[in-house]
Amino acid sequence: MTHPLPHSTRAGVYERACAVMPGGVNSPVRAFGAVGGNPPVVEAASGSIVRDVDGREWIDYISSWGAVILGHADPGVVAAVQEATARGTSFGLLTEAEVALAELVVDMVPSLDMVRWVSSGTEATMSALRLARAATGRDHVIKFSGCYHGHADSFLVAAGSGAATHGTPDSPGVPDALAGLTLLARYNDLNSVALAFEAEPIAAVIVEPVAGNMGCVPPETGFLEGLREMCTEHGSILIFDEVMTGFRLAPGGAQELFGVLPDLTTLGKVIGHGVPAAAYGGRADLMSLVSPAGSVYQAGTLAGNPLAVAAGLCTLQRLAAEPEIYDEIERHSARLEDGLSDAIVALDIPARVQRVGSMWTVFMSDMPVREFADTDAADLDAFARFFTAAYEDGVLLPPSAFETAFTTSAHEDDTVEHTIDVLTRALDRAWT
Repeated sequence: MTHPLPHSTRAGVYERACAVMPGGVNSPVRAFGAVGGNPPVVEAASGSIVRDVDGREWIDYISSWGAVILGHADPGVVAAVQEATARGTSFGLLTEAEVALAELVVDMVPSLDMVRWVSSGTEATMSALRLARAATGRDHVIKFSGCYHGHADSFLVAAGSGAATHGTPDSPGVPDALAGLTLLARYNDLNSVALAFEAEPIAAVIVEPVAGNMGCVPPETGFLEGLREMCTEHGSILIFDEVMTGFRLAPGGAQELFGVLPDLTTLGKVIGHGVPAAAYGGRADLMSLVSPAGSVYQAGTLAGNPLAVAAGLCTLQRLAAEPEIYDEIERHSARLEDGLSDAIVALDIPARVQRVGSMWTVFMSDMPVREFADTDAADLDAFARFFTAAYEDGVLLPPSAFETAFTTSAHEDDTVEHTIDVLTRALDRAWT
């Protein structure tokens, strides 16, 4: 027997959610706590438009946090998942489709010889870190303030005291001893990385090659190259967290765009086009250490899930075969950047747009944002006013100054022009 959902208002659904889910959501940023008000309750989405249970619609630039590069409910992806569903939703056994997707991913991403499927970005990063520690026989890792790599204990750390910036727990439940194995460095600051290398033997450096969790912050010239050189010199593993950038900035991700190859790569989001899928991979000598080929243990019942694999195959085959998709998304993203930058100049307000490909952020600061401290110093209250004005006028941005907006292939010319008009008015309202 099926049980259709009752037709409910947003307020009614949110009230029910708060009674049965912590904070009424299943991921903190969805609660809209940083911008005020209660979140929308989505009923459906199509292309670039998302609709809530009250029938309100928005042009969506959350885009499932970057996952739906072809837009919501892309017909090809929907058909592929429907066909896969008819054959079975999960087997817990090897399928030819997951092999085909692995072959395609290895072919597209420059640094990959082998991959292992998992179900979430957090699983991918924690597994890659375990592998790096096993391969080097070392415990300490370096991450960057403002870079987010999922909610595994080793990544939920805040800056500690002293030049080496040993981490301290950033969440209750993270043991001090484990957090202390993570050293914090500053994004785009190779000197801070060098200090960390001097402090401890380092198993791995993990980095977002384009930071997307402190807003969109591009790597400065020489930063990624410097990390590559330091890791090579010290015998450490360089991990690119491309959960966000993989297949989004180029068919081969940020490593293709910038020409710097890591030892290990983590992937997610676009790889399943919104269906839960992720992977980690890298050089064959490292990946051969993973069980059952080697002794580094990692497993997952739903890894290589046939529905996620079907969505991923459909998406990546199109991206590989139709490079003009990237050209079109770049054109629309560049138009957004130019239009909003012109508006900022005309309004004479302290704001700026930072963009890499289809990732972009409007910062409420007139200074370049190159690391987390710069984001933290921006006017967060002004961003909340900007977000709210845009939201009320039909444009949905990520509900946090520390998140990145995403353009998809479904954002067309008229959509982009309307967005510029709406966000221009929102910028004016944010500063008046």
